[in-house]
Amino acid sequence: MEEQEVVSGENKALRSLNADVETHVNFINQSKQSARAWWLDYSGHPVSYGDIRTDGLLRMDTFLTHPWVFRASRNGAKLLANQQDVYMPTAATEYEEDVYSLQECCLMLIRNLVEEEDYGRLDIPESLKTDLRQRPDLLKELGLINRLRIGVLT
Repeated sequence: MEEQEVVSGENKALRSLNADVETHVNFINQSKQSARAWWLDYSGHPVSYGDIRTDGLLRMDTFLTHPWVFRASRNGAKLLANQQDVYMPTAATEYEEDVYSLQECCLMLIRNLVEEEDYGRLDIPESLKTDLRQRPDLLKELGLINRLRIGVLT
């Protein structure tokens, strides 16, 4: 891809600003084609970080003010990251309050307030009783956290 294709008239102001706050991101290519990752440097020029195959992963150490764009490797077609033309990394601390669904929060609360042997006595749907009896899954919880930190390509 030519530099001009990414940095055209209106996008010249889009660039990395500083390297003050480091963060980490995992880009997962969920498109049906190979995707090329482009970091926009301090002058707004695209720097290729290579191709991400379909269902592939690119782990990246980056900074909060570093924009990323993605294009199809084959033909340069625009790809979106988290439904955005430009992906801007986010600090990890911003995710913590959004990690759990309402159901997961309620299950955690009930587990803290009710003894496991009393779950069957609760006046709640059987499906929720079944969910309560399932032990929390650390790998599943880590997956939820990671999904919030991933730039998903479509």
